[in-house]
Amino acid sequence: MVLPLIMAAARAYAPYVIWPAAFVVGAIGYKLEWWVRSGEESPWKKESISDERVKRILAENENKDLTVVDKLKDRKFIPKTVFDQ
Repeated sequence: MVLPLIMAAARAYAPYVIWPAAFVVGAIGYKLEWWVRSGEESPWKKESISDERVKRILAENENKDLTVVDKLKDRKFIPKTVFDQ
């Protein structure tokens, strides 16, 4: 007789009990991981991907003469496909 009442109460109040417990376990895990990783370099990038791309493109084009371009009639920018043959 008492067991169904206990089960109903546990089902009704489970979020109120489990959420704080999960929060505490998560906070402890977060702090523990932060402590373990404190000696390593940060997993996050220091600069964005777009900044890295801009720097790479500028480094590639640093010694090129950008005024010399291919003729459009040569069509070197079009990939060779079945339709181009």
